[in-house]
Amino acid sequence: QVQLVESGGGLVQVGGSLRLSCTASGGVHRIGVMGWYRQPPGNERELVASIYSGGTPNYADYVKGRFTISRDNAKDTIHLQMNSLEVGDTAVYYCYVQSFWLMQHDNWGQGTQVIVSH
Repeated sequence: QVQLVESGGGLVQVGGSLRLSCTASGGVHRIGVMGWYRQPPGNERELVASIYSGGTPNYADYVKGRFTISRDNAKDTIHLQMNSLEVGDTAVYYCYVQSFWLMQHDNWGQGTQVIVSH
């Protein structure tokens, strides 16, 4: 099983910045795509950004130009730099890692809270 350690998050004012990090400990698992999802209060979980080992990022339209995802393959770590934060970015952010050992596995972090206030 892949262990995920998330860090970052917290309370920030509108227009501020935060950086989330997630490190995967895969053991025998091969790590595939890594990314962040978020779940705003009362809403479904939604994709924020993802990145493959080759470095190709994918962003939800509502974060393009504001958020940047990066990946360190040697450390199986991803970072999400969040700038120009808006109240609508308030959510619990979950790290997601796809891994492979005998079969595909979907691994989720426990979540980190991001609150953006006026």
